[in-house]
Amino acid sequence: MMVSFFDQFASPLYLGIPLIAIAITLPWVLYPTPSSRWINNRLITVQGWLINRFTNQLMLPLNMGGHKWALLLVSLMIFLITINMLGLLPYTFTPTTQLSLNMGFAVPLWLATVIIGMRNQPTVALGHLLPEGTPIPLIPVLIIIETISLFIRPLALGVRLTANLTAGHLLIQLIATAVFVLLPMMPTVAILTATVLFLLTLLEVAVAMIQAYVFVLFLSLYLQENV
Repeated sequence: MMVSFFDQFASPLYLGIPLIAIAITLPWVLYPTPSSRWINNRLITVQGWLINRFTNQLMLPLNMGGHKWALLLVSLMIFLITINMLGLLPYTFTPTTQLSLNMGFAVPLWLATVIIGMRNQPTVALGHLLPEGTPIPLIPVLIIIETISLFIRPLALGVRLTANLTAGHLLIQLIATAVFVLLPMMPTVAILTATVLFLLTLLEVAVAMIQAYVFVLFLSLYLQENV
């Protein structure tokens, strides 16, 4: 019986426990907790430096009102990067290949940025639906188009993250299967295919980090429009 390649994205159960819950909880256990001392060990020092650099880069275009989101956005990016990287290990499960999980992150955070804009500056928030200088006959059409694009944003966030990780995992499994099939028949071709597999794995490591950054970056851009 042929096993579907998409079976790897099904949420597995072990002793009745969904492993997706363990995979979501695990990243918070891996990072060391900073102490109250001025001088920490090298790992905590590098971790703090990277977090500070990313926070400065992310919060640079935002005003002081948007800086309240720094802790949430940075924590979300670290969480997504860790989950994506752990999913590249053998015999592991990647929760971010599930659209439901990604939409669970995207929809509430996007909705929070919209609500903040409507509460703090409703005129500016609604002004994004109609560009300045629009001809009168095009006003109803543009309002409908901009409203649709506004509600598509969370869907685009979730689908982008899911599609990139799913496609990468499928390519890795397909090429790995080709290596095992070709190894006894054509060893030279199998070695070349294994080289491609190694390069693709390096690419997937970069994609795992970049997609987490892009997810948080777009959220910060949505926040920038509403603060």
